[in-house]
Parts: sequence; structure tokens; C-alpha cells
Amino acid sequence: MKFGRLTRFVKAGDGHAKKPRKRAQFDLRLRLMLVGGALGLGAVALVGRAVDLQLIDNAFYQQKADARFRREVPIPASRGMITDRNGEPLAISSPVESLWVNPQELSKHPDRLPELAKVTGLPLEELARAVSQRADKEFMYIPRHRRISPVAAKRVLDLGIPGVFSQREYRRFYPQGEAVSHVLGFTNIDDRGQEGVELAFDEWLAGKPGAQNVIRDRHGRIVEHVSLVRAAEPGKDLVLSIDRRIQFLAHRELRRALEETGASAGSIVVLDVATGEVLAMANLPTYNNNRVTGENRDAHRNRAVTDLLEPGSTMKPITVAAALEKGVITPSTTFNTNPGWIPNGRFKTSDFRNYGVLDTTGIITKSSNVGSSMIVRKLDDRYFYEFVRGFGYGRSTGSGFPGEAAGLFPDPSRWSGTSKQGMSYGYGLSVTPMQIAHAYATLGNHGRALPPTFVKGGAGEARQVVSPGVADEVVRMMQTVTEPGGTGTRAAILGYHVAGKSGTARKASGGSYARRYLAFFAGLVPVENPRFAMAVVIDDPDTSKGGSTYGGGYVSAPVFQRVMDGALRLMDVPPDDIDTWLAAQAANDAKRAREQGRSAKPAPAAAPAVPVPVAASSAPVAVAGVQR
Repeated sequence: MKFGRLTRFVKAGDGHAKKPRKRAQFDLRLRLMLVGGALGLGAVALVGRAVDLQLIDNAFYQQKADARFRREVPIPASRGMITDRNGEPLAISSPVESLWVNPQELSKHPDRLPELAKVTGLPLEELARAVSQRADKEFMYIPRHRRISPVAAKRVLDLGIPGVFSQREYRRFYPQGEAVSHVLGFTNIDDRGQEGVELAFDEWLAGKPGAQNVIRDRHGRIVEHVSLVRAAEPGKDLVLSIDRRIQFLAHRELRRALEETGASAGSIVVLDVATGEVLAMANLPTYNNNRVTGENRDAHRNRAVTDLLEPGSTMKPITVAAALEKGVITPSTTFNTNPGWIPNGRFKTSDFRNYGVLDTTGIITKSSNVGSSMIVRKLDDRYFYEFVRGFGYGRSTGSGFPGEAAGLFPDPSRWSGTSKQGMSYGYGLSVTPMQIAHAYATLGNHGRALPPTFVKGGAGEARQVVSPGVADEVVRMMQTVTEPGGTGTRAAILGYHVAGKSGTARKASGGSYARRYLAFFAGLVPVENPRFAMAVVIDDPDTSKGGSTYGGGYVSAPVFQRVMDGALRLMDVPPDDIDTWLAAQAANDAKRAREQGRSAKPAPAAAPAVPVPVAASSAPVAVAGVQR
């Protein structure tokens, strides 16, 4: 049965022939339209996406791109120039280069590290350690290669080491070096003032850095300057009251004095009496502010404004002025200083020798401690205190110099029974060399106190602290100090009347006074119309020679003479002692004539004498004893 059915099925199939199937017709136009439409839609989608990315919603991707390639880099600004009163540069900023590396880039080329270490002079281990510690950073200054000369930077960059770059900065240079270092101070590695005028006027001198947008490639190189964010503003220039010539003269003569006397330190301050301007301020030991190191920090100290010391006999003119102003004495009042000492509680005040009877002027001329003690006994404690304070002792002078000390002048409520007498001749109070010069400038300015200033034309408001008549009278008294018989004859200047006061103070050590001294000379010149006030302090001169060779009249007065002699001529100050100058000139002319006369005579085996030039400094003066 099954076989029969299969046979019928086959037969049936054989009986009907199969019709051929029609093939579909190919439509090329339709297919092209479909493909073109698809491509068109894709293009529209791409354009739309591009428009969206570039114009509509581009902030995110722009931020990502900028983070990788765009940078805002600083534009350095130069610091303002500092000049002296005559426009001579004292501090200038010069363009330099600072080398830096991209640690991420440099760490990929460790084989170049030895080459970089060799050209920079750095130990390979130190350089490799620094780079590896910052391998995830993009910026690092090469150690000890910030603000170097462009030539040295180019030598490194020419090697083409990947990831090594440089940037422009400015470095401070001080043409006068150590001669003005204590006044100017210095700046740090970021060009910010650290000491002196650089610190006091940092905001004025410092420029404001600018900024610009740049695009860097993957190697860190700038390939395009995109835009200026803000322009750099250079710092403002500053004109100081310092006269470079007088400053150098003071520095030179102070060094000479320390070499001749074996002293450990010294200070000089020169003020313009009429304006309070600081014309010179020199200190030793000193340092070179072009190469500031951490060594010998003590030499960085501006002793003229920071060091406190007992003023010794330079205090006596102020004591006399206080009594004259009060009316308890006159210039002709006499004092019996016999036998050369006077009790002061359980102590005693002594003179260099017994001067007998002295008038008020004689007390200053001979520098009598006994006479000064007798004068101050006539004054009320509070009055004496307030009068001395008026001269600036125990308070800042107002110069604005960083670190200036106010001094120590205790209130009368803290005085012992011996304090006032000791203060009358310079013990029991502490002042700075600047304060001494300021006090003498006040006397020379007819009793008007002007705050010292380091800026040309920066004179402040004057205070009348003593009547003009008293101030002028004290100045005339001080003139006798530099004349024959005075304690400061070595300060005399040919052609000029000099008013001054020498001083010698013992240095306190361990609660008592040692055989070590401070030698002072402070004065004014010329007397008729004082132009300059100057204070000289020589610290710890050699006492081995004995006598008074460590005193202010012997040690400090010659420094005053040499500096002031030069300053008067540099500033064209007319002489006020023509008669003495003419007499000295005549004596020199006569001496020259005698020398030439002798040289005209035949002298076998002897060369002709050379004419002696006319002296241009000072006439010979006698050396007198020095008082504390």
C-alpha cells in the first residue's frame, strides 16, 4: 500500500510540467536614491553634530582641549629702579632666565639625565631624585638654576633635551655693592624686598606681573600666543636722599678707621640739617647684597638704626640746652669742679682730670662729667625727661626704616637715685647712631626737629623742641670743642668752623662696665649756617696703646674731619672761616717757596726737591685728652 501511494505521487508529479519563475527587475535609480539619501542623512547628522560641538554645546570639549594644550602664563614685570639723589643707579633689575623642566616629559627620557646633570653641574642622583619625586607634575624649576644669565641658559637649551625649557624673569643688581648694602637691603628669589629700602618701599617698587594665554604642544613648547589677559606693569622708580659720593666716602673712611684702630665695628650717619634727608649711612662689618648667603647674618644688621648704645659725652650739649631753656643757668654761669670728682649715691662721677672752675661753655669744651652733673641737679626729673624725649631719645625718629629701634630712656618713675646724674653725661639711656645725628641736626636747625627721611624731597613736618636762641648758643659752645684746648681738635676742617662733641663710653658687660669702649664724635658744619650733621661711632677700638688713643676725640674725630671735608667740597658749601684758610694758604705758599729755594741750590749727588702741594684738607691740630 505504501509503495502504491508513492507511485501515484510520482506519476502525478510527472504528469504536470513545472513553470519557470519570473526574476525581479533591478531598479538602479531607486537604489542610488536610497544610498544617496542615507549618505545625505549621515552628512546632515555629522554637520549637526559638528555645529553642536563647535557652536552650541562646545564648553565641555573646549575645556578639555584647553586643559591639555592651552595655558595662562605670567608675563614678568621689572622692579622699579632705585637711584641716589643725583640719578645714579643704586639698584636695577636686569632680565635673566630661569630653567625649568616638565618632569612627565623628562622622565620618559632617563638616558638624557646624565647630560643635563653635567651641563648644569648638579649631582646626577639629586637631579634624578627631584624628577622622579615630581613625575606626575608638569613643572619644576631646575635646582639652583633660577634667574641665571641668558648665556648660561642657552647653553643648556641648545642640548635639546626633551622637557627642558626656560622662562624670562628679572634679577636685582646693586652696582655699588657693599658700600650701600645696609641702606638698600636686598630682594629674595621671588624679587620681593627683604631688608632696608627694598622692604620699606616694596609695594612701590614691585611691578604687577601680566598674563597671556598660549597654546603649548605635547612637548610643552609654545606654538601660539592666543591672547593678552593683562599687560605687565613695571614698578615705580625711587629716588633716595643718599648721595652716592658721600656714601662711598663714608664707607671708605670708616673702613680705614677700623683698620687703624683695630675696632670691631662702626657706623656713620650724615644728615642734611635743613631737610632731615639721609645723605649717607655706612656700617661695618658689611656684606655684598649681590650675593646674599645665610652666612654671617650679623653683618646684615644696619647698626646705625638697630644697635642701642649709651651715648657718652655726646649727651652733654643736650643737658646744657635743657638748663639754658629752663633758665637755671646762663652761658657764663661758673661751676667749681674741684677736686675733679663728685659723689653720685654710693658711686662717684670723675673727670679725666681736675679742671677747676669752668663756665657753661668750658663744661662742653673740656667735656666735664662733674660740670654736667652739677647742671642736671638744677633740673626737675620730669622736665629733664620730657626735654630729652623732645630730641627723639626713647622714641623712633620716624624715618620708616625697617627694624629701627626706639632706644631705651626710662620714665622718671623707674629712675634710681643715681640715674639722672649718669644720664646727664650719657649713661643710663640707650640710643642709636641715627638718633644722635638727628639730635645734633635739631640743634643745627635752630631747635626744629625734622624726621629723618631716605627719600629725596620727603621732608616731614618740623617740631620746635628748643628755642632758636638756645639751640644756636649751644652750637657756638660746641665750636670750642674743635678749637685749640677742646677735646675734638682732630675734627677741625680748614676753612670751616666746626661744632661738635667727642665722647667715650664704657661698654656694659655682665652687669658691669668693662675696659672696652665706644668712641663717638657728633657735629655740625659749618657753624654759621649748619648744612650737615654727622655722627660717628667706633665700636671697641684697641686699648693696648694706652692713654686716650681709644677715645672719641682721637678715634672718631678724624673720621668726621675726612668725611665732612670731602662732603663740603662735593656739595660746594662756601667756607665760613676765610681768615684761617688764608693764613694756612699763606703758610703753605711760604713753605713751597722755601722748598723751591733749597732745590735751586746745587746739591751734589742729590735729586732736586719736589715742591710740596698746597694742603687741601685741614691745618695741623693738637691732640687733646678725651672725656667720656
